Amino acid sequence: MREILIDGKKLKILEGDIVRMKVDAIVNAANKSLVLGGGVAGAIRRAGGPSIQEECDRIGPINTGEAALTGGGNLEARFVIHAAGPVYGEGNEDAKLRMATISCLNIAFSKKMKSIAFPAISTGIYRFPIEKCSEIMITTAKDFLGNHEYPREIIFCLYGQEAYAVFERTFLEI
Repeated sequence: MREILIDGKKLKILEGDIVRMKVDAIVNAANKSLVLGGGVAGAIRRAGGPSIQEECDRIGPINTGEAALTGGGNLEARFVIHAAGPVYGEGNEDAKLRMATISCLNIAFSKKMKSIAFPAISTGIYRFPIEKCSEIMITTAKDFLGNHEYPREIIFCLYGQEAYAVFERTFLEI
């Protein structure tokens, strides 16, 4: 785990399972239709129970770069913020990933959430390069922490040592 303070607020990276995080909100790497299929979304569906998908069905679809809020169901987290990340190769992916990250942070800010945990959005079946993802998401989070009162803690919860190592390199460079 690595951690830095930015204006008294924490930015962390750690290796772990996001569905086990005890935070106000975890972020789901969602598709635009908000159907909880595989990857992070599937793990959230399995651990959180059917109420999360039921809420998603009432909300969706959303556009790439947008985010939507649901309850956390049976998760430790009170909420799930569903971020529709870009598919690599669709065009303007960097800006769309940055916007998806900001959309999540804006929800956390508006609800005065103290803590939020992110996965590496779009790096699974959407094939976004994890190195570029880490640069965009960490830089965006640092900027947000420096300019907003909430959240007080942003965590990047990476699944597997390989993903953690990439985020750690970026974390130490930025």
